[in-house]
Amino acid sequence: MSQSPFAARAVLPLAVFALLTTAGCGGEAPAPAPEPPPSPPAPDFTVPAENTHNRWSATIPAVVTVPSGARVEIFTKEASDGQITVETTAEDLATVDFGLIHALTGPIAVEGAEPGDLLAVTIHEAEVQGPGWAGIFPGFGFLAEDFTDPWLRSFDMAPGATEVAFNDRITLPLDPFAGVLGVAPATDDMLVTIPPRENGGNMDNRHMRPGATVYLPVQVPGANFSVGDAHAVQGDGEVSGSAIEAPMRLVVTLDVVDNPRGVTEPEYETADYYATTGFAPTIDEAAKKATRHMIAWLVAEHGLTPEEAYVLCSLAGDLKISETVDVPHMLVSMHMPKSIFGGP
Repeated sequence: MSQSPFAARAVLPLAVFALLTTAGCGGEAPAPAPEPPPSPPAPDFTVPAENTHNRWSATIPAVVTVPSGARVEIFTKEASDGQITVETTAEDLATVDFGLIHALTGPIAVEGAEPGDLLAVTIHEAEVQGPGWAGIFPGFGFLAEDFTDPWLRSFDMAPGATEVAFNDRITLPLDPFAGVLGVAPATDDMLVTIPPRENGGNMDNRHMRPGATVYLPVQVPGANFSVGDAHAVQGDGEVSGSAIEAPMRLVVTLDVVDNPRGVTEPEYETADYYATTGFAPTIDEAAKKATRHMIAWLVAEHGLTPEEAYVLCSLAGDLKISETVDVPHMLVSMHMPKSIFGGP
């Protein structure tokens, strides 16, 4: 309920009088200012953006080896590996070499990681480091048949930016995250980074942001974790084929943990929910996989029968289309709120 201006003028002198009277009569001194929040711990290791590759393979050597539990600061390039800048025009997109897409920082080997384990990647910080871009590449995107002309817009963001002007009428709050994070696959082949796979990779899941822990099934000794394709902001689905692609500073903790359920595809959690993922050539197939993985988690972790878990997924599970454009796979995630498990 609002107070009239007259009432506000009447109350103010009384409040000032009470304050002066208390101070003059030896009353308690004003409470001290609250202490500033503690600074985050310094990283144990820093990996600069010069240490990059753009394929998935067990044959790519690690650039650094860290112990389990290490806090690592990682710098990443923007997705085109410097091919697209603020000076690039839409017409220039025809000359972009897709063979250079996804310059990933890493690999980072983690001591003690073995196939069958999980690598828990806890994301602490994600900070934009400079200008970014978003565009349309003909032949690429969820509606490629509708949008056949190239389009490009650059965004002159400063390091640490928290918002960006899409145009003179629309401002977007930034919510940075890594579009690609994964471990090396158990193959000597040089796999392109475009589709998500069992090892993670190009999941473009905007919920894998600071505050989340991502669980990646380890495929090779050391795990060989890599990260890149950072996005300043993106909606679920990334339907045009790009987010605001930008260089990024990330801080993560890398922990080797047991995998008693035999998790085979990435899962993740925050303080508020647990999530499973499913990748497949269609959204339907991906959604079924994400649902089946959630049922398995509910049965193993909460003692439900498969039937109970299936119905609970229908009542409380939240399917999210994480990405629709990373051919040949799409990624769907299911979130399950932790608040519903408050009973004995």
